Amino acid sequence: MKIIQDREKDVKLLQQELEAINVSADKTVEDSEEMFSQMIRLIQKRRSEVKQQIRSQQEAEVSRVQELEEKLQQEINDLKRKDAERKQLLETPDHSRFLHDYPSVSALSESTHSSSISIRPRRHFEDVTAAVKKSRDQLQDVLRDAWTNISLAITDVDVLLPEPEPTTRAEFLKYSREITLDPNTANRCLLLSDGNRKVTFMDQQQSYPDHPDRFTDWWQVLSKESLTGRCYWEVEWRGVGVYVAVSYKNIIAFELWFNRNII
Repeated sequence: MKIIQDREKDVKLLQQELEAINVSADKTVEDSEEMFSQMIRLIQKRRSEVKQQIRSQQEAEVSRVQELEEKLQQEINDLKRKDAERKQLLETPDHSRFLHDYPSVSALSESTHSSSISIRPRRHFEDVTAAVKKSRDQLQDVLRDAWTNISLAITDVDVLLPEPEPTTRAEFLKYSREITLDPNTANRCLLLSDGNRKVTFMDQQQSYPDHPDRFTDWWQVLSKESLTGRCYWEVEWRGVGVYVAVSYKNIIAFELWFNRNII
């Protein structure tokens, strides 16, 4: 029967598709493992280079300080010796010797180094720590955004026909996203709580640190996660009102209100 032949053909197509999916997935896992390994090796290399550079600078600075310390100690010893000679000469009854030797020991020379020593505030390598922390934070931001794109690319692998558009809440919940708020973008009149999932308007400004991503003109805050593809979320609110919007991250640079030019 033709219907049997058609079904057998469909089964064969599905079997071929299964094999293609498995081969592609295995190859992608292998390739991604290698690329992640390359990134790990690069980070380990940079870590080793930073460590070596810190140690080299440490040795150089320690050597400089120790050398100067030795010079100053030698100068102290010389000054003490001359002071002892001066005191001994003052006690001698030999006037001719006194007149002959006194000019050479009468005045203790001032230290040639003490006035030139200038110690910087004791930060030492703290700036290096701050620079590494900044690089770590930037890398985390890049990886978070990259992971969103990777995750989207993975979920877009769909060999079958797409499902119909969602119409019920249950269908929409398949695309739900858990949103957390980014404290670095929150206006100082907004208080974040409940793991940065709740925001409350406050009359008193919060003591948030300065940050280039922080809203200063509008009572607004962005989500920490980037949203791509089909997403669904729900918001509970109380009070006079609230604006919920989808916007580009660079809205901060233009200090735009969510109610205007948000897309």
